[in-house]
Amino acid sequence: MTDCITKLTEARQALHDLMIGEAVVSVSHNGTETSYTQATVNQLRKYIRELEAECGETDADGLNPSRRGSIKFVG
Repeated sequence: MTDCITKLTEARQALHDLMIGEAVVSVSHNGTETSYTQATVNQLRKYIRELEAECGETDADGLNPSRRGSIKFVG
């Protein structure tokens, strides 16, 4: 799990760096280093969503389980 969190942290930092103007950022995953640019930012976002699901930060719907509220039935 720690490795997953490390990868997620690095990917989020890479996205942040792109958003503040870095031209190219690199992220290491699956034993290879992948570079992302503004043109491929959506691929980086997809990778982050995959890591969030793998690390248990989101469920299959892409929602954070700890933020999901309860359902109340009134009747």
